[in-house]
Amino acid sequence: MMQPVRVTFLTFYFEAWDALAEVHDRMLDDPRFEVSVVVVPRRLTGDLHWDDASAASSYFDSIGVAHEVFNYEDSWVGNARLRELAPDYIFINYPWQRNYQPGYRADALAAFTRLAYVPYYSVPLVNEPADGSGIASHLYTQRPHQLASLVFTQDAFVREAYAATSRGNKHVHFTGSPKVDSLIRSGVSAEAASAARAATGVRGRDRYRVVWAPHHSYSPHWLNFGVFVHMHIQMLAWARDHSDIDVVMRPHPFMFGTLVDREVMNASEVAEWRSAWDELPNTSVDESSAPADLFANCDLLLTDGISFLVEYPLVSGKPCVFIENSGHWPFSPIGEVAAAANVRLNSFEDFVAGYEFLREAGLPSRVEEIADLRAAAVPFAGEAAARIVEIVAADFASGSALVDPSAISEVAWERQPGREPLID
Repeated sequence: MMQPVRVTFLTFYFEAWDALAEVHDRMLDDPRFEVSVVVVPRRLTGDLHWDDASAASSYFDSIGVAHEVFNYEDSWVGNARLRELAPDYIFINYPWQRNYQPGYRADALAAFTRLAYVPYYSVPLVNEPADGSGIASHLYTQRPHQLASLVFTQDAFVREAYAATSRGNKHVHFTGSPKVDSLIRSGVSAEAASAARAATGVRGRDRYRVVWAPHHSYSPHWLNFGVFVHMHIQMLAWARDHSDIDVVMRPHPFMFGTLVDREVMNASEVAEWRSAWDELPNTSVDESSAPADLFANCDLLLTDGISFLVEYPLVSGKPCVFIENSGHWPFSPIGEVAAAANVRLNSFEDFVAGYEFLREAGLPSRVEEIADLRAAAVPFAGEAAARIVEIVAADFASGSALVDPSAISEVAWERQPGREPLID
């Protein structure tokens, strides 16, 4: 019998484990594979220090995924431990190298194994302002993209973009997104559970619920979708004035840290606002619920972008209310499809003016637009993870070599002038 393919899933971004979860589960149940999960520290934007990986470890404990924690003072000790595991492939779901300790960055890993990259986000929705190709260069020219033996994309446009690089795109596979497949399945399950409770006479919510999901970007230098700073005071007052409804805030994991790190607000201003929000009887913050559960238990989703513009319509079949910052980076072609599937407003004031009508009459139909989004974002419905597993098995059977860094002629995106430095 052929030796099993040794696969290690290396992650700290547990908030997006759904991008890898089904691949992991299928390989775990497949005798062709020997699977391990390794959790490492992270330092996200706004964090002053590397964490101890305990939050990620607690998450994996909560969902029953066996894992090891490599919380070493020197990340090269962890790198040596990875070498001892001798994985044939290391799967990652997050490309931003500044958030990894040095021993776990792409160059350090590709020196001894094959990297496999599955994007953490649902669909690539945004282009860079100076990039006329329609595909943002940070989606395919960061160091992990350059050094990955296998890349799995949700979108044929991104695969085509790789073709113009020095390595070409033979290692890039258009599979669709396991994350989107998982969200849709979870959404169906959440809706079915809600319907089952109703059928047995178990009361669900008796109050109208708004989920507010603000993004973390506040600068024309990066995405520029976030409008929290323009509306947080008004939102607090609006929630206070609408005590008959529940308002659940779902901030992007980076949002509060980014506000301070980018000097959009200072730490005391953020703390003061958060305290006022927490004190209201009808407001809360939800940073942990699965997106499908969050979607199934809200009547209206209010957001300034980005991923929920795809995820909420696909899971719920309804549009979200999108407060659009006029200065945001341009949408990609599939981003325009996603935006059209939602209700686009120019300001929080527009939402306030239309809220009572939306609550009374319901959200406008976007059935045709959501069908277009589904066709673009879910090319192989329910099949993404299975396709990825088979591609890995075939790649291993072919005896593929490690990537030779000397064959790559381009400067990686994050190493170009003006990018955020790698601070160790």
